[in-house]
Amino acid sequence: MSGVKEIKITHVEKTRLNDQSLENAPFGHFFTDHMLVAEYKNGEWSSVEIMPYQPLQLAPSLAALHYGQSIFEGIKAFKDVAGNVAVFRPYDNLKRFNISAQRMQMPEVPEEIFIGGMKKLIDLDRNWVPAIADHSLYIRPFMFATDAVLGVKPSETYKFVIILSPSGPYFSSPMRIYVEEKYTRAVTGGVGFTKNAGNYGASMQPAVKARELGYDQVLWTDAFEHKYLQEVGMMNVFFILNNVAVTPSLEEGTILAGITRNSAIQILKDMGVKVEERKITVDEIIESYKANQFTEAFGTGTAATISMIKELRYKDFVMNFNTDESKVAPELKQRLDDIRKSTAPDNYNWLVKI
Repeated sequence: MSGVKEIKITHVEKTRLNDQSLENAPFGHFFTDHMLVAEYKNGEWSSVEIMPYQPLQLAPSLAALHYGQSIFEGIKAFKDVAGNVAVFRPYDNLKRFNISAQRMQMPEVPEEIFIGGMKKLIDLDRNWVPAIADHSLYIRPFMFATDAVLGVKPSETYKFVIILSPSGPYFSSPMRIYVEEKYTRAVTGGVGFTKNAGNYGASMQPAVKARELGYDQVLWTDAFEHKYLQEVGMMNVFFILNNVAVTPSLEEGTILAGITRNSAIQILKDMGVKVEERKITVDEIIESYKANQFTEAFGTGTAATISMIKELRYKDFVMNFNTDESKVAPELKQRLDDIRKSTAPDNYNWLVKI
C-alpha cells in the first residue's frame, strides 16, 4: 500500500444520525454510519476500505476466538466551541498499538492506515461528534487474527478495523473502589502493558465481585505480595499524598502506559504539583490517610478521562474522601477539557485537527 489515497470509500445511502440523540449518549452503545476495515495477508496490508457500519462475517474456527490474538486502542475526538473537530494524541495511540502488536506477535499497522484512515473516517462522520460538555467521539481501532485454522501459533492473516461511537461520560459520579488482594491483573514478563482483549476478560470476575459489595471497580495489587498498587479497573491511578501526586511506576511492565496518564503528569507539573512515578504500597496510603496527608485519589483513562474516587476500601479499612473539597483533580480535568475544546492553548501539540 503506497498511501491514504488508496483507501476506498463506500457511503451509506442514508445517515442514521437523525435516529440517535447524542445528548447523554451512554458510553459505547451507539455507532456512526461508517467504519474502516483493512486486511493483512501475504505479509502486507491491503484492501483498505471505509464502508457502512455493518456486521463482520467470521469463521467459527477464527484464530482470535480460540487463541486470543486481539488488541485495541481507545482514542477521543472533540468538537470545539467553533465547531472544529480534533483528535487527542492519536500518534501516541498508534505507537502503543504497535507495541501491543509486537508483544502479541501481530503485524504493525502503518501510519497511513491507522492515522490517515482514521482522519478520513472521522471527517466522513464528523456530524456525529457531539458538541456537548463531557461528550466526545470515542474512536476504537482494533485488530484480530483471522486464520480459520485451529492451532496455537501466530496467525498469518489479520483484520484491522476502526469504529466510532459518540459517547457521554464513562463515570458520571465519583467512584467507590475496592482494593483487590486475591485476583491478579498482571505480572512482570506478562502482557499487562498491552491493550489486549484477554487483560479485560480476566478482569471481569473481580469487578463483578466488587460490585456485589457496592463498589464500582477494583484497585489491582501485585501478584506476589498483593501490597504494591497497580491500576484501578481499566484506568491508571493517582494519589495526592502530602501535596505530591504519586502514581505507580511503569517500569515492571504490569501497567498500561496511559495516554491520559502521560497528559495528566505534564499538566500536573504545569500546575506546580510535584509528581512521583514509583512503587507505592497499600500500607503507605493507609498511613498517609491516618496522618491526614492523603487528600485525593483519582483515575485517568481515555474513556473515563479524570474520574475522582470518593472511597477506597482495603479489607475492613475504609478511606473516605470529600470530592467536593478536592482541588487537584477538578483543576486537572478542567485544564485537559480546555485543551481538548480549544479554549486553552495546545502548547504540546496534542490535538490533530480533522
